[in-house]
Amino acid sequence: MLVAGIINPEINSLLSRVRHTDTLIVSDWGFPYMAGVETIDISLVAGIPRVVDVLRAMRVNFNCGKGAMATEFRETSSAETLCCYEEALEGISIVWEPHALLKARAKGAVGIIRTGDTTRFGNILLEST
Repeated sequence: MLVAGIINPEINSLLSRVRHTDTLIVSDWGFPYMAGVETIDISLVAGIPRVVDVLRAMRVNFNCGKGAMATEFRETSSAETLCCYEEALEGISIVWEPHALLKARAKGAVGIIRTGDTTRFGNILLEST
C-alpha cells in the first residue's frame, strides 16, 4: 500500500505512462472535455483541490522542464495567485500563449488531471523531460 507521495492510483498510472516530451495537463474545473484524452477528475468542491496543490504533489516524483499557460492567466490573476503559481512551477520554463491555443494543444496530451480549481485560465500543459 502506498503511504507517501501521490496515493491516487489513477494519477500514479497516468504519470507512469508519460514519457520523454509527452505532455500532460493539470486543469481547472472548467477546462473542456477532450475526446480521446484520458481525464482524471479529482474535483471535490469548488476550489478543492487547486492546480497548484496537484503540481506540488506531482513535482516530488515527476520531471518536467517546460510548460505552457494561457496569457489570459497573467492578465486576470492577482499578484498573490501569480506568486503561488511561480513557486509551484519553479525551475520550469513557461511559454505564454492564447488560451485557445492551449486548449487545441490539449488534444495531443497523454492525459488531463481536472481539479476543482476556480482560478480563471489556471490550466497548465506540462512537457516531461
